[in-house]
Amino acid sequence: MAKKLLIITDDAGESYEILYAYHRFLEAGWEPRIAATQKKLLNAVIHDFAPGWNTYIEKPGYSIQSHLTFSQVRVKDYEALMVIGGRAPEFLRHDPKLIKLVQGFHAQNKWLFAICHGIQVLLAAGVVKGMRVTCYRNVRWEAQAGGAEWVDEQSVVDGKIITAQTWESHPAFYRHIFENLEA
Repeated sequence: MAKKLLIITDDAGESYEILYAYHRFLEAGWEPRIAATQKKLLNAVIHDFAPGWNTYIEKPGYSIQSHLTFSQVRVKDYEALMVIGGRAPEFLRHDPKLIKLVQGFHAQNKWLFAICHGIQVLLAAGVVKGMRVTCYRNVRWEAQAGGAEWVDEQSVVDGKIITAQTWESHPAFYRHIFENLEA
């Protein structure tokens, strides 16, 4: 039976980060499952960097089906949890079911991965205080205010937590993920 990875996202999750995670884990023989506040067709977005813009731009992205809700997740069934970026984390970090879920993964010493704005959920769950992390550079203040040390690297590993800056970090992020999962 394939090992399971839980992908956390919702409406306004970053399309490329969701699909890349889903397909990369399928390719590696895992069973990725997408969890959201509701089991529904999610409205994902595309963030990109454009000349003349001081920050990213956002466009409508793919519609992506979630497989289950946070209430349906049993931590013991999964090896790892990944929080996708985009704008979804800004509202997901207020979901008590998700926060309890992240804390449950952490308490059971399971892998936690976060990319871009996904760090906002880990911060809300209180699991990165005192740790070295990275995230989208314009979220670094939140990481520091939450007691983490922000590092300007594409991907950072600290214990059982691996974080990345943006979808541009995928090569380093997934190299770190699979090196550690296979160790």
